[in-house]
Amino acid sequence: MSSDHVLKFPPGFLWGAATSPTQIEGHIENEWTNFVAQDGSNCLVACDSYHRHPEDIAWLSKLGINAYRFGLEWSRLQSSPFAPLNQNELARYVDLLDKLRAANITPMVVLHHFSNPPWINAAGGWTNPATIAAFVDYVRKLVAALKGKVILWNTFNEPDTYACVGYLLGGFPPQRKWKLGQFRRVVAHMAAAHVKASRVIRREGIFAGRKPEVGIAKNWTFFHAYKRFSPWDRLTALACHYTFNKFVLDAFLGGFRRRASTFIGLNYYGCVRFHHFRAMIPASGTPIRELKDFGFVCDDMVERYPEGMEKILVYLRRKFRLPIYITEHGCASADEKFRELDLLQNLAALHRSMQNSVDVRGFFYWSLMDNFEWQFGYTKKFGLLAVDFADPKLPRTPKPLAEVYSKICRDNSVRG
Repeated sequence: MSSDHVLKFPPGFLWGAATSPTQIEGHIENEWTNFVAQDGSNCLVACDSYHRHPEDIAWLSKLGINAYRFGLEWSRLQSSPFAPLNQNELARYVDLLDKLRAANITPMVVLHHFSNPPWINAAGGWTNPATIAAFVDYVRKLVAALKGKVILWNTFNEPDTYACVGYLLGGFPPQRKWKLGQFRRVVAHMAAAHVKASRVIRREGIFAGRKPEVGIAKNWTFFHAYKRFSPWDRLTALACHYTFNKFVLDAFLGGFRRRASTFIGLNYYGCVRFHHFRAMIPASGTPIRELKDFGFVCDDMVERYPEGMEKILVYLRRKFRLPIYITEHGCASADEKFRELDLLQNLAALHRSMQNSVDVRGFFYWSLMDNFEWQFGYTKKFGLLAVDFADPKLPRTPKPLAEVYSKICRDNSVRG
């Protein structure tokens, strides 16, 4: 993009930031409470957003962000199957929603983001079909309690990641490895729960004549062989694509189930290339220095692939013809210039897709602040805001990218 080229976005486009409760709230009781990350850390305090959500909303306003995607922690709100909602915990989330509305920030609520109440886990988690009915009951009670406060509902965040890392790779609780049957059951049960929960939300969440929107957030990763003519690496990439992209999309959006969603949420970060069966990304342990020698451009997690943003958006439009929100995109790196270039390149690809008739209605940057990045602990820095975890006061400080993103949000445009 030339320096005088401006990419304008449509009026009403949502420019957001995203978080999840386990990663920022702290003071939580779920399967992550006693989990020790690779850096020896835990999520017991995290960013302490449980007590500091007014400050975090103020930061959203300061940055000119007009939408916020965040989760409601199920384990706070129900103490047992089919129990009434905890009114004290509900009041805190209502306060958060009211403060967002007062600041003219549109909330998108996530109902499941990689965590469950202890009583769900004790019964087998999402491998148990009984979890479906328990989740739908929870959703029904929430919709009744939050009617008129939430229009954008996101039932499941990255069911593919949750099932894969928990039941194939062993990085998430319950830390099982290569349990392909359990992986498939978890995805199938979550897909069934999404369909049932969506019906509840769309039937019972209407307020003042306005119909709620509901969808999942699907993480999409492109899988390729490093060497085009390596048959085994090509086969590995194809198997990953089928398992983590096609199988999951078909489970949630195939056939009649497409009607359960009014939008598709897309989490997009980049691609993975295989070399001698090895995933050539930092998240799998390959040193960035080695990846540079191979010609890979990576942040601290995956290979960056901005043109893939346009490719997957055009594909989703052609296949499902539903509106789309970019529910997550971000970059983990200490190099702020690298992060800025990555953001601009991906937004340019997003804009091209919209010029190609893809109905994209919002973009949520991952993440509002540095946080507990699951099995990686606090080593992966995705935030627009830095958090000093060595200081008990956990001060938030805007990074250079925050200023860049703030200007984009306020201008509703991207300048090259």
